[in-house]
Amino acid sequence: MKKKYSEMTEHELWEEIAYLNEKSKKAEQLGMVSEFAVYEQKRVMAEAYMLNPDDFMAGQRYSIKQEAGTFFVKYYNGIFAWGFREQSDKLEALPISLLETIRPSSI
Repeated sequence: MKKKYSEMTEHELWEEIAYLNEKSKKAEQLGMVSEFAVYEQKRVMAEAYMLNPDDFMAGQRYSIKQEAGTFFVKYYNGIFAWGFREQSDKLEALPISLLETIRPSSI
């Protein structure tokens, strides 16, 4: 039986991420869209377990990786940030691996 991500060491998580990257590339090449999406979601979760939730702050706005828009974090629960997307009042959770610090634009 496979370990939970929360029980894996950093080395095991890196191996899992490499495995999931390989599987998602194969699924994409074969046109298996649903399978590709599942492997990508698993990779995002494994990456979240490699991050320290204390490095993120509630009350901050972050950009969302590979998406337009931002996410305002209300609070954290484990590896999930709970908050609101830009222009939305619906509370939702995102894995912390999808959050990026907003960098000021250089003009």
